[in-house]
Amino acid sequence: MLKVKLEIRAIYTIIVCLFAIFLILPLVVLFIRSFETSQGFTISNYLSILTNNDLMVSIWNSIKISSLTAVITTILAFLLSYTINFTRVTRPLKGAIQIGILIPMLLPTITYGFAIMYSFGNQGLLTKLFGRSFFEIYGFNGLLIGYCLYTLPPAFLLINNSFKYIDKKFIIVSKLMGDRTLRSFMNTIIRPLWGTLGGAFVLSFILSFTDFGIPASIGGSYSVVATQLYQVMLGSIPDFNNGAAIAVFMLIPAVFAVFLLQYLEKFNFHYDKLSEVELLQNRARDVVLGILSSSVLLSIFAIFAIMFVAPLVNSYPYDLTFTFKHFTDVFQSSDLVNVYKNSVIVALLTALFGTLTAFCAALLNVRTPIKGKEALDIFSMITNTVPGMVLGISYLLLFNNSSLKGTFAIIVLCTIIHYFTTPYLMAKNSLSKMNLSWEMTGELLGDSWFKTIRRVVIPNSFSTVLEMFSYYFMNAMVTISGIIFLVTATTSVVASKIKELQHFAKFNKVFVLSILIFFTNLFVKLLCDYFQKRRLKHN
Repeated sequence: MLKVKLEIRAIYTIIVCLFAIFLILPLVVLFIRSFETSQGFTISNYLSILTNNDLMVSIWNSIKISSLTAVITTILAFLLSYTINFTRVTRPLKGAIQIGILIPMLLPTITYGFAIMYSFGNQGLLTKLFGRSFFEIYGFNGLLIGYCLYTLPPAFLLINNSFKYIDKKFIIVSKLMGDRTLRSFMNTIIRPLWGTLGGAFVLSFILSFTDFGIPASIGGSYSVVATQLYQVMLGSIPDFNNGAAIAVFMLIPAVFAVFLLQYLEKFNFHYDKLSEVELLQNRARDVVLGILSSSVLLSIFAIFAIMFVAPLVNSYPYDLTFTFKHFTDVFQSSDLVNVYKNSVIVALLTALFGTLTAFCAALLNVRTPIKGKEALDIFSMITNTVPGMVLGISYLLLFNNSSLKGTFAIIVLCTIIHYFTTPYLMAKNSLSKMNLSWEMTGELLGDSWFKTIRRVVIPNSFSTVLEMFSYYFMNAMVTISGIIFLVTATTSVVASKIKELQHFAKFNKVFVLSILIFFTNLFVKLLCDYFQKRRLKHN
């Protein structure tokens, strides 16, 4: 057994202290502040929420639209994943689905609303093409479209990954035994995926319920809890204590979600061995699912297409003369250029230190016998549960009078903690599949633990490290919910700047900044993919 050396204890202590100070302590302060009033500690903040009709309507609105979003997103994500894994549609279409579905992930959510506005509004691109307005976009309809765009990629990635572990042999066996199509489908596809489908539903619900960017841009008069919380905390008369109580309320659905996921976990099972079986030919299935998948993909392209068109014309939709003026204006504005630089700096620092933190935590959990490593899984579960806005408010309350206030450090730390779960699980799954005796062998040969990790473990998990880096970078570039309470005039990033430009109707600048984020994220993603493929070739 590998001995717990001093350096292992030191890394463990640093990580535990990091989460104790920047996750547990802020949430404790948030909970305490939610009971604080001018008369001392009472439950009056919570009573005021329950008796505030507007706020209760907002909470109910959020639950309704998030539930509907989760249902639609889970169904669409399932159809897309099924098309890729269980049909014989052409490879180019399968490739287009896997690439195109990632487009929304490369953009800040606050941009979605403006893209929907310019696509479905009275003068929108799609409205012009079809000659009529389809529906009222401000409020419920716009939010529903925006939330579906936002939650579809992560739900798809979750379900598509699980599809790879379904044995196609059982579909053929089911058919040979005379099962009808529906019965066979339920037993061989839905049942093995039941836990994953539940996870996708919960993920979509939480993301929609806690998002601030989409309602901030296209929410209209349809009030949701995220915008109510923003107004309470940063409105004309801020009320931090009442805001803390609302933030605690936002944790309730997430807590229920955790219990639901634990319940659904019992439905998950795996096959000991997957069979390489050719899919049964079914032309009707392939045509229908090919058309449905293409429609979803074209809808995503159509909505975001305007974002690349509007800033290249003089004044959309009135003067369609081609121009680079809007790009030139942005690049000549030192303020906007600095904001873009701030975003890149924050994303790079988050990706570097976030990847290091998540990888070290997974390393300690999987490949060392250190006591108390279960705490790392607990931290992962909490970060997966706490919404970004709630974490941001917790930081605001705890660090408001500290030297961290108004610095890039607080933004980077908040983002690292907020997005910790997925990179941590990536690293944990990768490290657990490697030979667990490497460190012991290295120790017997006289190598230090660090040397074995550097020379053996890291090279064998290099692809996963790159995935973790790109995940952290892209999310740090587009996030707004967590950092909206932490940015200042000097630390403003693109996502928060877009919120400011919205008030002055500077939509061309919004689109130009969004395009910069899009291509920056795309460049990092392609660069990481290139190094991954290069690594695989060398191996």
